Amino acid sequence: MQAFVLVFAHSEEEDYRKLKEIVNTPKDLGEVLEKILIDPTNKMPPLIGGSTEKTVEISSLEGKSVFLFISGLHISSDDISSLEPFIDKTEKEEQYRIIWILFVKQWTEDLKKKFKTLGSKMLYVAMDYSLPISSQRYINQKWNFKFNEPLIVAFNQQGKVECKNVIHMIRVCRVEAFPFSRTREETLLKEKGLMGVTATDVDSQIENWIKEKYIFLYGGQDNEWIQNFTKSAKVLVNDPMIKEKGISIESVPIQDDNILKRFWNKIKNLFTSRAQRETKMDSVKLHIEKLISYKKKKKEWAVLSQGSSFIVISGSLKKKDFQSVFIEYHNKVLVPDNQICHHMKIPYNTAKIPETMECSHCHRIMDTYISFKCCHKDGASWA
Repeated sequence: MQAFVLVFAHSEEEDYRKLKEIVNTPKDLGEVLEKILIDPTNKMPPLIGGSTEKTVEISSLEGKSVFLFISGLHISSDDISSLEPFIDKTEKEEQYRIIWILFVKQWTEDLKKKFKTLGSKMLYVAMDYSLPISSQRYINQKWNFKFNEPLIVAFNQQGKVECKNVIHMIRVCRVEAFPFSRTREETLLKEKGLMGVTATDVDSQIENWIKEKYIFLYGGQDNEWIQNFTKSAKVLVNDPMIKEKGISIESVPIQDDNILKRFWNKIKNLFTSRAQRETKMDSVKLHIEKLISYKKKKKEWAVLSQGSSFIVISGSLKKKDFQSVFIEYHNKVLVPDNQICHHMKIPYNTAKIPETMECSHCHRIMDTYISFKCCHKDGASWA
């Protein structure tokens, strides 16, 4: 009996090693999908059609780019509304396909109904009980899958992982970011800027204003501060010298709690999306980190942007332009917060955790800590 257990354990380790090798150095997509989906000891079909419930051959996916959508059935309504256009898009695009790998701890009648509704929209479905043990282990350990947090891994036609989790970009830009490649993400940020991809829920006109105006976006928990900032911003907007120079400014406060929540969710998902692709600190991650640090410290914050650029993030017009003068004045009046620690929390299920993090304030390498948190409810939290 002991010998049998040892042989079984050795076989499991060998399967896991081979899976890691194939995913890390793929020869083709078919080989990768077969290793992930097919369990030789299981007679269950590895793949079925979501609407037809008929067996689907993995070979039919050769030459396509595939998204592995891995989840439980506890998917939030916000995620479902973001995912539906993505699912429709892949159904229309012959080059792309989705495989839904479903994990369910215990079936209930409600979950069966939910599965029937969602499953009918999927072209292909695989169940966790039909997967090899090595695949379940890989999904949990290497891709950091959690039952309450959808995971969507993007494979190109050669079987290479292009993105370890595109759900973050889906939450930020929805189907506009399709096919959620690094190139597409960079293009959207270049065209719209950080504010254009994160603040459109605040005001539908922001996307148009970005093209030709300066935009003040601000908020915080001190309503008196927000009111005073609004008054000051209006004075600046109506200043004769500002108008004479042809400078147009929009002042946009965020006071509605639901809108503010959506804004922060997009900010945090964009940071996570960039963190999993690149561990080095770039200007976008630096701006996002600084914004999040103000939220963590529960401080008032304001952003001034022009076009796709963030000019300033924080709590006389002669030869210089408005942008230069504003930054110069901002740096003079900014209250130093050198004695205040900056914090940056990254959820564990991020596919790629940066080894180091640069402080957005002093540019030193930040200390690393591990913390645990429970909010007594399902769903990941960044609060």
